[in-house]
Amino acid sequence: MIIDAHCHVWPDEIARKVLADRPVGLDPVHDGTLDGLRRTMDAAGIDMAMTLAVANAGRTVQRTNEFIGRVDRSRFVPFGTVHPDLSVEENLAALRDNGVVGVKLHPLFQSVAFADARTREILVALAENDIPVIAHVGSGGDAHQNERGAPKSLHAMMTEITGLRLIAAHYGGYQVLDEAEQWSVGSNVHLETSWPPSMGTLPPERVTSIIRRHGSHRVVFGSDWPMTDPATEIAAIKALGLTAEEESGILGGNLARLLRIESPATSLAT
Repeated sequence: MIIDAHCHVWPDEIARKVLADRPVGLDPVHDGTLDGLRRTMDAAGIDMAMTLAVANAGRTVQRTNEFIGRVDRSRFVPFGTVHPDLSVEENLAALRDNGVVGVKLHPLFQSVAFADARTREILVALAENDIPVIAHVGSGGDAHQNERGAPKSLHAMMTEITGLRLIAAHYGGYQVLDEAEQWSVGSNVHLETSWPPSMGTLPPERVTSIIRRHGSHRVVFGSDWPMTDPATEIAAIKALGLTAEEESGILGGNLARLLRIESPATSLAT
């Protein structure tokens, strides 16, 4: 089973507008729609994907979660949004009422910072309610945006919050791999593999070292669709020379375990 942990989606008309602005200065490879993602998954042999939706303001949290909560659960795992402009209970209700199973945090595009007490209060509540989180970690914006998602701040936050299932995107430090190795690798998070425009731009021996130092069983495959092509990113994982067990775990087994997703073989056996 292959599961992609990092796929951004929007309603069709919004996807066109968002991607026309070239997020983080990159040209999209795909269209950002649910139908487009399904086609991409079928072509790349991906069984399931975490579909991520982010609200940039508190007033759009409810409708963003309404959208992501309607996805096809046979292929998509809905990760919705929270925002510090809302109370903890308002955020939890917006997730619960729409059947959203996880949360995407994006310090570049939201007013969320790992060092902010409001963000930590929300994350404590997510941990208490056993709701998993995937977060952008590292750079990609201006200095203020980058500081909000700094690996050092993530490390400090995770030492204070117990029981949080958190996936740190981009090996725990997009565009700041030295900081990621210092603060994210070996910490109490799962690392995710995406690195737009492609993980293949990173030295493979360094990636392999990071994976094994952190523990391959705590690394999950993510593409950052639609900014990359998942088939290319899967090929980059397979080119690392990992063991069969390490590779299969990263491509899907580890994430299935983290999110408590049954594989088809497991389902048939029970």
